[in-house]
Amino acid sequence: MEFFKSPNVDWMGKAKYFVALSTLLLLTGFLAWLHTGGLLYGIDFRGGTLVYVRFAQAPPTAHIRAALAEQGLGDSSIVPISDPSDPQSKNDLMIGLKEIGGVTERLDAGRAAIMEALTKTFPGPAGKQDFNAVTPEDLATYLTQQDPLHLGVSAATQYQQLAKALTRYRDADSGGLVRSIAEIAKAPGATPAVVASLEQHYYPGTFVIRDVQIVGPQVGSQLRRQAILATLYALAGMLVYIAFRFEWVYGAAAVIAVFHDVLITLGFFCLFKYEISLTVIAALLTLVGYSMNDTIVIFDRVRENLRLMRKEPFPDIVNRSINQTLSRTILTSGLTFIAVLVLFLMGGRVLRSFAFAMVVGVVVGTYSSFGIAAPIVVLWNRFRGVKVPGGAASGSGGRPSKERAAGRRLATAGRR
Repeated sequence: MEFFKSPNVDWMGKAKYFVALSTLLLLTGFLAWLHTGGLLYGIDFRGGTLVYVRFAQAPPTAHIRAALAEQGLGDSSIVPISDPSDPQSKNDLMIGLKEIGGVTERLDAGRAAIMEALTKTFPGPAGKQDFNAVTPEDLATYLTQQDPLHLGVSAATQYQQLAKALTRYRDADSGGLVRSIAEIAKAPGATPAVVASLEQHYYPGTFVIRDVQIVGPQVGSQLRRQAILATLYALAGMLVYIAFRFEWVYGAAAVIAVFHDVLITLGFFCLFKYEISLTVIAALLTLVGYSMNDTIVIFDRVRENLRLMRKEPFPDIVNRSINQTLSRTILTSGLTFIAVLVLFLMGGRVLRSFAFAMVVGVVVGTYSSFGIAAPIVVLWNRFRGVKVPGGAASGSGGRPSKERAAGRRLATAGRR
């Protein structure tokens, strides 16, 4: 399938615009890095406790941060994590805490610290308990004592089942947060008498802790180091392969382009405050392979055209090669972009950072193949004075010129 019939774009003539765009993106990412204080590492790498909180209304982040500071948690991170595919998560926050207590205490300590800070910020009516925080056991005990259904001696078992039904409605149907006690009437078994009894003792809290996660700092540091080494090993292996398959300058250009892609992607992570997790590292490694593959396709066409267009200037050969692979690039990159964009929009919170890295990486990795890697090779050949890689011999004693020597090397590489 071809989207364009014989395109004739002077890509190398526009290389300065690609370099300017990349410089702008890298500078933006660097400024975002300075503004945010660095990358936001996830629980996998940072160590500590992450507490996921859902609010009934838009949470006042400044007040929450001040309440955390009063609890000695001023260095905590507060990140909105709303999910477009889940309307109930539009007011969710992820609060990251450093280590609190020993290994076995951190989950309870982190939850308790957040609860204390948020309770001071969002106090409830005196003498009432938060229905959004009550457990099925406590709710069953209360209903058994009050016996709003007048069940008598058989109340305990039936009220245990009713309590489970009420909390199941709260957690599953209301996203863990009911906005009013009257809303509980929609739950199975919630008669008017039950709702009236609950209104006397409970109130609908404005927030609820959805989840608490923890990881040790030693494990996080080890994972971070292994992630960096995995990326570097992948780049080194690709450099060796391309240097053997083509020439070393092609491998160097491809690796520089991949570094460019990773740095810009990380800059976007700083700019939009996405976390770096193990799934993001997987996305970056996928990006490395994807960008490298696209670059190799162009370089392989350059090598073929060097044998067919031996008297053409090298920049023209590169332009022709990019134009010949343009339809293939648009087809593969376009389909990949659509797939990861759908994953980003509809994949949920767990895959959000992974999909974001892929969305940015596919776009940047595609344009860097012809906007960064190819111009580097052209610039190197221009620096060496190679204008016609496969041209005729020089007129002095029939000695091969630099152009013919370069053509021979590439032709030899093509037969490997």
